[in-house]
Amino acid sequence: MKSKNLVALALLAGMGVVLHTITPGIIMGMKPDMMLTMMFLGIILFPDKKSVLLMGLVTGLLSALTTTFPGGQFPNIIDKLVTAFIFFGLLMLLKKVPMQPLVCTILTGVGTIISGIIFLSSAYFIVGLPDAFLAMFALGVLPAAGFNIVLIIILYPIAQSISKRTKLNEQTIQS
Repeated sequence: MKSKNLVALALLAGMGVVLHTITPGIIMGMKPDMMLTMMFLGIILFPDKKSVLLMGLVTGLLSALTTTFPGGQFPNIIDKLVTAFIFFGLLMLLKKVPMQPLVCTILTGVGTIISGIIFLSSAYFIVGLPDAFLAMFALGVLPAAGFNIVLIIILYPIAQSISKRTKLNEQTIQS
């Protein structure tokens, strides 16, 4: 993995942790997880298994450190790792489709919903979530999907432009 890719992924994770930290907990400490958007953006920009693993681990650990959900540390780590690879799998299924803002937007919405289901399910089994799964899904996950969709609509074209100008994910030619 190139050092410039690591720096770009670290910057995305850093922006994600700031967004995650400043976002207030809404329902029982559950808050929209905009760190997912940064993770998804990192996977879109660097679609390789090492980057996916790195982003999943880093965002999972950072989310665990900044969570306001009671007992949400392990569910955050599980959620981000699993979601990162599911998102990567969906991205690979759509490999032949040009990564247009609409495709990235749809993938982000679907990825956020998958993440919410994984988080709430693992929280249910690990910390004993109350019988409010559907309410937490409707009041926590769906608004998060909306926030993440808006955020990716804004950030993807900017990231794509920066990536092209800096030749961030261009393969180096070896002589």
